[in-house]
Amino acid sequence: MTHPAPRRPTFAPRRAGRRHPLVATLMALPLAALLLLVFDGWETVATQASSVGAMLGR
Repeated sequence: MTHPAPRRPTFAPRRAGRRHPLVATLMALPLAALLLLVFDGWETVATQASSVGAMLGR
């Protein structure tokens, strides 16, 4: 008779705390570059950067 394997949680628990600003910036850069290429304007990139800053609470 065999015993069933112990179940593991499907999702890993999230770390408590805030994300480092450099990590958040590196996550936002690809989107900012895409917006720059698609809309061909610095205003869109500035808006995105401002949104990231607001999310970081700065």
